Amino acid sequence: MVKTTKFTEIHKSLGAKMVEFAGFVMPIQYPKGIIHEHNIVRENVGVFDVSHMGEFEVNGQDALAFVQKITTNDASKLVHGQVQYSAMCYQDGGIVDDLLVYRIADDSFMLVVNGANIDKDWAWCQENAKGMNLKLDNFSDDINLLAIQGPAAREVVQKLTDEDISDDVLKYYNFKFGKVAGCDMLISRTGYTGELGYELYFRG
Repeated sequence: MVKTTKFTEIHKSLGAKMVEFAGFVMPIQYPKGIIHEHNIVRENVGVFDVSHMGEFEVNGQDALAFVQKITTNDASKLVHGQVQYSAMCYQDGGIVDDLLVYRIADDSFMLVVNGANIDKDWAWCQENAKGMNLKLDNFSDDINLLAIQGPAAREVVQKLTDEDISDDVLKYYNFKFGKVAGCDMLISRTGYTGELGYELYFRG
């Protein structure tokens, strides 16, 4: 069954062309076209619904050992509030998926994986967690995710939160928890467009 996001009806009301992607109905472009959308993100700000992404929680005594086992970068270098780009590999070196590793606490991590690979990645994590003292939770269906991208991204997000997200406080590939528009969110500065960007993770 094809899934929808919290924003599906908003996309439709704005005239978006909807297609199936990673098991979700997602907008591929809006009436003014891709070039217009590209320029808006380069010159001002754009909002992307990326709620199809997968999120796994890893908690427990062996959380760090598990992340070290399944990812290629050194997660021990992460302090609380830092994010790391990494990859999961099979035993023969082939890539399972690329992902982001969020260090929530000493014994707590969040793994953000690609939406098209959630089932495969979850199976790989479960297989590699056997015998380890930890708890895995796939809460992908509970999370909404918006990416705010473009030169004006900070100005837009800052108007909606009392959290200080200035460059010297929330650095690139760092995150913090706070309220945005009155909702509890994880506010992450990990853009992929080449412009300033924030990702807002929230339940509901």
